[in-house]
Amino acid sequence: MFRDRFDAGRQLAERLRDLAGQPAIVLALPRGGVLVGYEIARALRLPLDVILTRKIGAPFNPEYAIGVVAENGFVSVNEEELALGVADREYIRRVVPKLMAELERRRQVYREGRPLPDLTGKIAILVDDGVATGFTMLGAIAAVREQHPERIVVALPVAPPATVERLRREVDRVEVLLTPEPLDGVGAWYHDFHQATDEEVLELLRQVREFVGQDETEETGAPGGDLPSP
Repeated sequence: MFRDRFDAGRQLAERLRDLAGQPAIVLALPRGGVLVGYEIARALRLPLDVILTRKIGAPFNPEYAIGVVAENGFVSVNEEELALGVADREYIRRVVPKLMAELERRRQVYREGRPLPDLTGKIAILVDDGVATGFTMLGAIAAVREQHPERIVVALPVAPPATVERLRREVDRVEVLLTPEPLDGVGAWYHDFHQATDEEVLELLRQVREFVGQDETEETGAPGGDLPSP
């Protein structure tokens, strides 16, 4: 088990040491993924930003993902779940605009309305605190792919084997520390899995911006200084 998301991020950073000094950027899924991504950015001296996605939850359980939306307008629904009657298309039509509105709210909060950074020719490192079905990460991958990065890397503390294999088919590289079967929920693998807040996310993003020169980051992806440990 991990002590907390920061512990998981430090362990993942060791797996990604070869990317230090590369034209790369860490893109974390808020909120919990930002805590993991902070430690990766800190260790590899890379810039950190957010990538915004939301799962489409089942009517009977919002935590059970039957699809995903991403900030670039990407929408994907598990057709097998619809065929089984888990939800119908009318339900999807109702919930997608609400999820898109939440993504826009988060973009205003985390990026002051700015779009995704330019990823052309860069290595995009997608980070979350763990995945179950992988739908939210697949949405992030689709959003990032439209920005034409050089490579896409997915880094996760924990994910079930079937999901890991699915992600491997979509990106250039996947690094996962734990692959339990069954998963029993992402939070089961952390001693501290507290609900991260917008304020916590904003503070970590601010720290990275402060220590990674903004102008230098946009040009080279190289950092300017050391980041404190939380």
